[in-house]
Amino acid sequence: MSEWWTYGLRDLLLFSARTYYRLFELYNIELWPLQILTLALGAAVLALWRRGGDRAGRAIAAILAVCWLWVAWGFHWQRYASINWAANYFALAFIVEALLLLWAGAVWGRLTPAPATRLQQRAGLGLFLFALLMLPLMGPLLGRSWTQAEVFGMAPDPTALATLDVLLLAGARPVWGLFPIPVAWCLISGATLWAMEAPDFAIVPLAALLAVLLAVGGALMNARSKRSSG
Repeated sequence: MSEWWTYGLRDLLLFSARTYYRLFELYNIELWPLQILTLALGAAVLALWRRGGDRAGRAIAAILAVCWLWVAWGFHWQRYASINWAANYFALAFIVEALLLLWAGAVWGRLTPAPATRLQQRAGLGLFLFALLMLPLMGPLLGRSWTQAEVFGMAPDPTALATLDVLLLAGARPVWGLFPIPVAWCLISGATLWAMEAPDFAIVPLAALLAVLLAVGGALMNARSKRSSG
């Protein structure tokens, strides 16, 4: 019998890559055409961000909260838990993030689009479009079936990454309490894909870390400009 420290992450994985992607395939087929609605919600988030204002920020928070709740129940609880015992804990974390979005964004208005650096705006918009449009294409581009696409509002990766990008677009005063769960999920997802030897394992974690670094940089620049003007 091998000692426990001789096992790696790949040895602890409870399912194969084929089983994992088959899960998305059955999920998408069963719920089609819900994907069109969730993509429309993503487009609505962009439209609201361009509109700006307190009401837009509250609406964005409500849309994101609904998406997080759906992924918690529809994906993690109802489906992913059938192949991964940890999915129930993931579902709980996604519910917590949804409640935080409602509290900070819909109740307190902390996601109201605010002035940000040009780099933050461009990067945030680019990363959001990447999460909304490119992540669903990633699987087909790598040879997987279209029915296995991971779509914003239904799959955890694009939902978590898009949320980080919205936080980045919220300006120079990020709501730091909303960052940990999306970042943690992106890292967990990357580790899972790495264990499955998926070629795209690093994409979502790196995009998430980029969003965090840009948010930190913007906050530091804002604090420095306030000190210099004061």
